[in-house]
Amino acid sequence: MTEENTWTSEGAVEITHDVGLHARPSVKLTKLAKRFSARIEIAADSEGPWIDAKSIVKVMGAKMPQGTILQLRATGTDAQPAVEALIDLVNQDFEESQDARSASA
Repeated sequence: MTEENTWTSEGAVEITHDVGLHARPSVKLTKLAKRFSARIEIAADSEGPWIDAKSIVKVMGAKMPQGTILQLRATGTDAQPAVEALIDLVNQDFEESQDARSASA
């Protein structure tokens, strides 16, 4: 990729989900990240270590508890929409409450 068409976006969001970034939330985050061509990385601290947001093993292994400020950064032509979509997912508690309502309906 040349410098001209490389875009970078960063963001941060608090993990408010009861179990933090564990099994189901990790799967949802990685599935969403894989929809974008951008290279997406996450960290529990702005200093790192940064991990590949598209790797379920690495995301689950990070064991980020509730209250963690999830740092996100992406590089690529769809970096900004990728970061925005992931922040929205985290802000919606990984759509867990919506899933629970659907299951009980």
